[in-house]
Order: sequence, then C-alpha cells, then structure tokens
Amino acid sequence: MSNDRNWREKELSLSEVIRKYPDVSPFVIIKTDVQRRGVFYTEKALAAVDPDVHLTKLRSDYSNKEDLTPVSLTMRDGTSINVGDEGSGEAHGDRDPYQVDVVDGKIVLVDEGNVIEEVSYWEKPDYYEKVTSRGTPMWHMVSPRPQRLCIHPHQQCDFWKTPGYGCKFCTMSAVYHAGNKPELLNTQDIVETVAEALKEPGRNVNIFLTGGTLRGGENFLDEELDCYIDILAGITGLFGGKRFPSQLISTAFSREQLRRLHDSTGLTSYTADLEVLNKSLFEWICPGKAATIGYEEWKNRLYEAVEIFGRGNVDTGIVAGVELAQPNGFQTEEEALESTLSEADEISSHGVGVVGCVWKVHPGSIFRKQTSPSLEYYVRLALGLDQIRRKYNLSIDMDNYRRCGNHPDTDLSRI
Repeated sequence: MSNDRNWREKELSLSEVIRKYPDVSPFVIIKTDVQRRGVFYTEKALAAVDPDVHLTKLRSDYSNKEDLTPVSLTMRDGTSINVGDEGSGEAHGDRDPYQVDVVDGKIVLVDEGNVIEEVSYWEKPDYYEKVTSRGTPMWHMVSPRPQRLCIHPHQQCDFWKTPGYGCKFCTMSAVYHAGNKPELLNTQDIVETVAEALKEPGRNVNIFLTGGTLRGGENFLDEELDCYIDILAGITGLFGGKRFPSQLISTAFSREQLRRLHDSTGLTSYTADLEVLNKSLFEWICPGKAATIGYEEWKNRLYEAVEIFGRGNVDTGIVAGVELAQPNGFQTEEEALESTLSEADEISSHGVGVVGCVWKVHPGSIFRKQTSPSLEYYVRLALGLDQIRRKYNLSIDMDNYRRCGNHPDTDLSRI
C-alpha cells in the first residue's frame, strides 16, 4: 500500500461500509475506522476535558503522554476506541483524522463536517495521583483501561539493541528514548500500585502484563521470564495465592519456561504475538523474532502453551494490515485476506485464538511512510477471525471488549 491523498475516492466510505455489512455493529465499524485514521481534538473538545476526572496521562511501552488530550474514547454502547496509547492528535499514515468536537453540548466524532457518533472520555482511576512507599508516582507503574490494569514492567526491547532486529511497525524504542523512562520498573512499586487499584470497587476485571523482549539469562529469555514471575508472584499474593483473571503477552517461551510460568504464578491466560501470519513477511517485518526463534517454532511454542494453560486461554495477536506493507507485502487486499485467514484457521485448529489490532502507522516506526488498508478490509478480516474462533469454539474472554477493547474482531464476540 502506498501513500495516497485521494484515498476517499478509492475506498468505500464509513457509511457505505456500514450499509454493506449490516450484521456488523456500526459501533465496531466506527471504532475500526477511528483507530485506523486517528483523531484530532478541537479547542472545544479540549475545553471539555477535566484533568481531575478524565484520563490524560499515560506511561506504557508505547506512550509517554502527559498532555491534556484524553487518552482514549468510549462510545454509547461501551465500546472502547483506543486512540491514545501512542499519543493523540495525529493522523495514522496519510488519511485525514476524525475530529473530536463538542456539538449541542455533546462530545462527538466528526468527519467532513458530519457528526458520526457521541463519545465520552476515559475516566481516571482513584489510584492515579498517589505514590508508592518509595515515592514513585503510581501512574508510572500501572496504566488503566476502562476495566483493566495494564503493567509494562520493561519498557525497552532487546531486539532494538541489535541493529536491524526491531519490528518494523513498532514505536517502542522511539518512545523509550524520547520519554526518559526507566528500562525496568520496580516490582515493589508495581505490587503496591495494583493493591491500591484493587481498592476501587467494581472498576477492574483483569490484570495484564507485557513488555519488550529480554534475551538474557542462563537460557534464552530466562531474564524476561524471571521478571514476569517476580511481578506475578507478588500480585498472586494479593489474591491469596489463587489464580486471578490475568493475561501476559510475552516473547514465545519454551515448554519448560511456560510450565514454570504457569506453576509459579496465578496467571490464567497467555499470549505470544506472531504479529503477521506469513513466514516470509514475519522474517521481513519481525527480523529479531525470526532470527532468534523463527516462525514455525513460535507457532509450536503457542501449541505447547495450550497443553499447559488450556484451550481458550492462549492467543496470538497480529498487527492487522501490516501484511500489506510494501514492497514485500501482498499486492492486493484479497490476497492478504485469503492468506491471513487461512493461516489463522490452521493456528486456531490447535486451540490458539488469533486476534487482530488495527495497524497504526506512526512517525516513530520504520514503516512510518506506509499506509494501512481500507476500512472494508478490516471489517472483513474481523468477521473472518470471529467466524474462525466460533468454528473451533475458542473463548476470547482474555481479549474481549471489557478486558482489552483493542481488537475490533473480539468486539464481535459480544453478539
């Protein structure tokens, strides 16, 4: 896909896609397009932000955000639109962003002067302005989504320390170096923050951990594994040593490492992201992952995780749309869709769910000059992934609209 200022003339519009796919919730289609294109906040929309109420600052793998723009949005049906994890206010690629404005006293999404949908800003949790016993701001330790606590314990990735090894869509290294963030967070600070966050009744339904790859240790990835076990063990203690609703996204661990992870903590679900479902594109787009583990071995490790965590408790994520990046990606959306869904079916037949996030083309990535696919492509891909999970009776609870909210395809599981 190449940059194209005339994209509106060549793609179905939002309203046309909504009419063409009546079985897909309009909220899911709107969410997809907003995540694809990004948002811009008008002066009236920014004036509606209350920093004492709304979530405006965030520190995670992909963000070091402290301005007064909202972190993200929610629509009337509770659908989350994750627009701010990497910073707000810019278009993704060359497409015009949606405007967030205030019309007739309501905060709304606007496109070409037309009001699309009413939205609200995410609210700040009770713990956010508190500090740990070590004096560390708690908002540095745990970032919230509407119903999930997100922990990013190591905010740099070892693949970026080897020239040519970083994933080409990723902005982690750029955000880390621009944000003056610590490479590793303190476990005590994390556990204290989670304990404080759990005091807010009815707010959270899941605890999530992820971070960049850590290659060190006696065995490859032991350093990363030990980091997660240390944190998860501390959080498990808050739940009386029992399993609690939780998800980890990590590098693909070996069978022995997976067994230790499961047996040493209260973790309930495991994810290792392939990013793109094609061996040759995996090698081009994710060179560090390909060189150290490889595409087929990554899949094998996911299948082994199913034996340990159980069917429906293991996922792999893809950066949906990156398979069309040029010059090596698929030349047409039809080719990309057929290939991706075929591979997703094969992976899912082993008990591994496949979920997709909308590819955001950001200035800090190697792919900063690329353009993501059409809205219709994303809707068709979401439908296909949802149908595959239903075919194999795979639960998507760990990544559903309440526990994550980042995947248009998992929003379809609400129906």
